[in-house]
Amino acid sequence: MSKVRCNCCQIEISGFRVQCTDCTDFDLCLQCYSLGAEIGGHKRVHEYKLVSDYVVGAFELDTPWTLAEETMLLDAVEQYGFGNWEDVANHVEKRTAEECEDHYVTFFVSGSVGKVTIRPDAADAIKDHTCPNGGPLSPSITQPISPVELSLPEQQELGYMPLRDDFEREHDNDAEILISSLANNYDDEDIDIAVKLSQVEKYRTRLKERERRKRLARGYNLLQSATTIGKQKSQTPKKRIHKEEREFQDKMKVFAQFHTLSEHETFLENIQKEKDLKERIQELLKYRKHGITKLDDIDVFEDEKYKRDKKKENKKKMGNITPLSKRSSMASKKAAVATEEKLDILIDEDELKDENNENIPKEACNMPGFDMLSDRERRLCSSIGMTYANYQTIKTCIIKDYLQRRQGVPIKIRYPSGLDKTHRRQIISFLTDNGWIGVT
Repeated sequence: MSKVRCNCCQIEISGFRVQCTDCTDFDLCLQCYSLGAEIGGHKRVHEYKLVSDYVVGAFELDTPWTLAEETMLLDAVEQYGFGNWEDVANHVEKRTAEECEDHYVTFFVSGSVGKVTIRPDAADAIKDHTCPNGGPLSPSITQPISPVELSLPEQQELGYMPLRDDFEREHDNDAEILISSLANNYDDEDIDIAVKLSQVEKYRTRLKERERRKRLARGYNLLQSATTIGKQKSQTPKKRIHKEEREFQDKMKVFAQFHTLSEHETFLENIQKEKDLKERIQELLKYRKHGITKLDDIDVFEDEKYKRDKKKENKKKMGNITPLSKRSSMASKKAAVATEEKLDILIDEDELKDENNENIPKEACNMPGFDMLSDRERRLCSSIGMTYANYQTIKTCIIKDYLQRRQGVPIKIRYPSGLDKTHRRQIISFLTDNGWIGVT
């Protein structure tokens, strides 16, 4: 390489120098150029360019690439795509296709730049679109679409074309009319272009709605059920659904447009599970209210409850027997008297014993609520050690709760604090036996 000297100071120039474009073979070092040197015909106002005998590259190579070539290589790969090295080489101009491929793969894919910018799992997402010799230009596009499982008669009835996944008549079949007459004219103004773009956007919206309806029809098997054969298949007996469950499913149909068939079925199953769990929780709370805290005691409680309810039901039936006529025999009258004595649920044997053995203290006569209770209620309060006023409060709560439950109003009764569960059961049993409330 020949040495270049400054035309002004005659020193040897290494690195960058300033070369005048108006003068022939005239070079200046950076110091002389900065002082505005003028020699002979050269003037400081002449045009110039910055020249260097050393190539500054981004990577250390025996034959380095200039920064301009690196920039053109990256632009060409972005424009023409990775693998189109002939087009990339034509864009870079001074490099062959092999040099471009080797340089890009070495430094921008396998090198330090690629390690930072390319994720390790990105290679799995890359799809090879290279076409075989003599094959189609894009094999992935020409792959057949998985058709809907319809027989040939069903396809003909619906006008369905499985290879195109289309119908002879689509939803909103006239949507293409919006853009059929559109064309770009050289004299179009901005308002005309905006109107045409809005029409294109309307067309795209209608296409999206068409695709959405196709997806719903597939997900809910509406295509099969719309055919004559599908209707015959759907006439098979289905599981009988209760009225409440059917009404609930009708209310939830509004969410079906956001779910697939399996998602909507799962949605309904989860809601039913939630409902069952709530009912089970209410059932367990009822058992706890009756003082049951173990699962083993539930069967015993249910058996006793069944026997108690059956006994009360039999008593109620026997109590509705019509009175005997006057022409009945004396034996029939005696039997009727015995039946009435048997059905006398207002006073049991225990109460008769208590009536004979217990004497109400005189102090109790002056207590609040004494005059509002019957003799049997007073004896009940004395047996359980409860004041008359407290008994009246509990009695009112129980009767009110019973009447509201008969009307279908759900309510959680609140008893006075500190009330013993055994006393509460005795009061409820007493009110039931004496006809204040029915069997719960």
